[in-house]
Amino acid sequence: MYKRNKPYILHEEPGTKRYCACGKTKTAPYCDESHRCTDIYPIETYIEIPKTVAICGCGKSKNLPYCDGSHECSKPI
Repeated sequence: MYKRNKPYILHEEPGTKRYCACGKTKTAPYCDESHRCTDIYPIETYIEIPKTVAICGCGKSKNLPYCDGSHECSKPI
């Protein structure tokens, strides 16, 4: 996570989801425990009903783990 200038668009089923916050995961945007031995923890959220979500890929969202369009500010002019 945090190396993309666009969100991950996913259809999520109900349940607890763990999204990467360290940027080291090999299963982006999901946490694969690559953060071990750091003080960074995954972003955990609960999905109540099946829905499509936009998960932040740039790490600049003020509404993590969800995309708020902040990646648009980092695009070159």
